[in-house]
Amino acid sequence: MATSTSENMDSLPGEAAVALVTGASRGVGRGIAEVLSQSGTTVYVTGRSVEAADLPDAVIRVPCDHGDDVQALAAFDRIRREHGRLDILVNNAWAGYERMIEDGKFTWPLPFWEQPLWRWDAMMTLGARAAFVASREAAPMMISAGSGLIVNLSFWAARKHLGNVLYGCAKAATDKLSADMAQELAPHGVTVVSLYPGLVRTEAVLAAAEAFDLSNSESPQFIGRAVSALAADPAIAKRSGQVLVAAQLGIEYGFADIDGRQPRPLSLADA
Repeated sequence: MATSTSENMDSLPGEAAVALVTGASRGVGRGIAEVLSQSGTTVYVTGRSVEAADLPDAVIRVPCDHGDDVQALAAFDRIRREHGRLDILVNNAWAGYERMIEDGKFTWPLPFWEQPLWRWDAMMTLGARAAFVASREAAPMMISAGSGLIVNLSFWAARKHLGNVLYGCAKAATDKLSADMAQELAPHGVTVVSLYPGLVRTEAVLAAAEAFDLSNSESPQFIGRAVSALAADPAIAKRSGQVLVAAQLGIEYGFADIDGRQPRPLSLADA
């Protein structure tokens, strides 16, 4: 098992690493924030409804709509003012899953010429663009420290047709963002990766559990354990620019899910 996050992010003696998890009101983001906080990291979280989120008391909640640059930049201004550093950035903010049914029609799997135009803007703005804006703000703090980790949540839709064309474009953009940012940040000691979860037992998935095969599913906290293990890895730089699968990291780093199970890593073929 990797050592604690705060022991390996080049913090000053007695000073906890500082992390920001975007889009942490629920689901994967909430799970990541919970695990990082339990590891001793000082965790900031953003989200439109984050004040009402079920999160540990130590987590610092910053209400923020990442579709609004003013709000996003204000969140980073607060971190700079209160800590002057940021060691871990997890770009999890996302939109596009909402309003799957419009006028009684399930629009998610429709061909691109029948897709609602708003879905492109939602996924590109609160997906790839939000990750770019957050990374742009985080990078100078990490460069100044000579270390840091940026994790962009993505998925197999970047590599194969899953769901719809717009979804694939948004995830492919996220992976390209990770790869190219990693190249530019490598000389400064900052690592950037894309992280693929499997089927996560989020609130939305559990609400429709009868529609899913949950036998190989993952808790939101499992993804948090993957992020924590990456942050605690003293050789993390070797992974920069890579696409990583959370379940595979569980095998490599030796962590299991909160129920003790070891989820099976998905491949491109069975995603």
